[in-house]
Amino acid sequence: MDWSHYRFRARWTLAAPLAAVYDALEQAEDYPHWWPQVRAVDRIDDTSGVIRIRSLLPYDLTFTAREVRGDPAAGVLEIAMTGDLDGWARWTLTAVGSGTQADYDQEVDVTKPLMRRLAVPGRPLFRANHTLMMRAGRRGLAAHLRAA
Repeated sequence: MDWSHYRFRARWTLAAPLAAVYDALEQAEDYPHWWPQVRAVDRIDDTSGVIRIRSLLPYDLTFTAREVRGDPAAGVLEIAMTGDLDGWARWTLTAVGSGTQADYDQEVDVTKPLMRRLAVPGRPLFRANHTLMMRAGRRGLAAHLRAA
């Protein structure tokens, strides 16, 4: 087992139409306004940017995100990630009544040296840290969508 390899899944149920959720998730540069752990998003060009995140544990992760797929008709947003995290992340949106189910899938290898050194003892904390980040993101996006 590669202790620095992670697969994450999350499912968010949001009381907003799919188009509104897609639009919000597509605007990555706005994430810091509603997702507390996304500290900065700096656009490089129309399809890529540098993202800095920090959750409960006292370390930042910085990576370049490049759009791989943006398909509003299918409700899919996918990025490739390189930097402290190498891999991919994908949102798959499904209309559920008047709301939206947002499924998040991520598969990454952590390359940050400290996290690699602490891979075995830190793994449960890293997973819990990610879970807390995703919970805060769901709450933040729900509030952002209500305010829009």
